[in-house]
Amino acid sequence: MEITKKNLNRFLFFKLPSAWWCGVRVREITASFCEVTVTHKWINQNPFKSMYFAVQAMAAELSTGALVMKGLKESGAKISMLVAQNKASFSKKATGKITFSCKEDKKISEAIKATIATGEGETFWLESQGVNSEGVVVSDFKFEWTIRLKK
Repeated sequence: MEITKKNLNRFLFFKLPSAWWCGVRVREITASFCEVTVTHKWINQNPFKSMYFAVQAMAAELSTGALVMKGLKESGAKISMLVAQNKASFSKKATGKITFSCKEDKKISEAIKATIATGEGETFWLESQGVNSEGVVVSDFKFEWTIRLKK
């Protein structure tokens, strides 16, 4: 699968339907940047009338994971990927449209080059911040990704 906005959103529908139904969508992806949005609505809210933390986590993870997928696809190597752990902090209620973005392509390309060169697995942390329409950071997610050559 070519890693494009359209294909990733189609992938969500068929492989991650809970994210799709909650409104998680890829808005833009390039070799160096991925932006994912989700809008607060009834289906993804918590009892406090803001977006449920897990919905934010889905959008944040997708913004990092799609960039990893794109890097792996472009490398041409058969490499598996997996989230090992994550950390999150929340600073404001998430209401309205929240945009998550990851711009850490250099970490990804360095890890891919290293795992291809050594044959060993690599781990690296990627960050994605959730920002509301006023430009205020509402949440900050960090994901530890692991990659390794497939046998």
